[in-house]
Amino acid sequence: MRELALHIMDLIENGLNAGATLVELTVEEDRSAHRLAVHIRDNGRGIPETLVNEVLNPFFTTRTTRRVGMGLSLFREASRRCEGSFDLKSEEGKGTEVSATFRLGHIDLAPLGDMGSTLSCLIIGNPGVDFLYRHLVDDRVFELDTRKVKDQLGEAHINEPEVVQYIGALVNESLSELGAGRFEIPRPRESCREVQDRHHPLPAEAGGVQSITMEE
Repeated sequence: MRELALHIMDLIENGLNAGATLVELTVEEDRSAHRLAVHIRDNGRGIPETLVNEVLNPFFTTRTTRRVGMGLSLFREASRRCEGSFDLKSEEGKGTEVSATFRLGHIDLAPLGDMGSTLSCLIIGNPGVDFLYRHLVDDRVFELDTRKVKDQLGEAHINEPEVVQYIGALVNESLSELGAGRFEIPRPRESCREVQDRHHPLPAEAGGVQSITMEE
């Protein structure tokens, strides 16, 4: 998938299809450790122990309309391509937790994507479900808890167009203020020789190439 937000929506929808009434999403960007972590936990029906490994098969399904294993397997492979890790924990009758890590700055790391639209779509289609979204960038954090939003709305419904539009804008503006989703890690300034050697390395015996450092 082109964006992490699409992976996240797919995985959350798995939990919703399993009857979840509460979904917790945490995204952590640790710039100093060059690490991105995504955690999704729900209180749905969970996965039977005998099927936990099977659901990572992209062709596995217990439904006739959609392969529920596709999202999990794609997310796992995305994390592995980015020198990360993947973990799936589930207990029947209690829920499921999916965790994945990625190396920030990896060439294969997909962009974060539009988290405002992702949350908005989930809320529109599932007004009876509560969502807790936390996004951390180093020591700064943004949190959206739809239970608190519902308390503040009074008689209004959380999936009304004006409310959903506000939530989507709030999410994106808050993430922008955090500097979230800026996965590019700048390279240190290189000399001409270093650039040349990185793209067209010369044999040791060639010699005769003078290193020229670009001046500020």
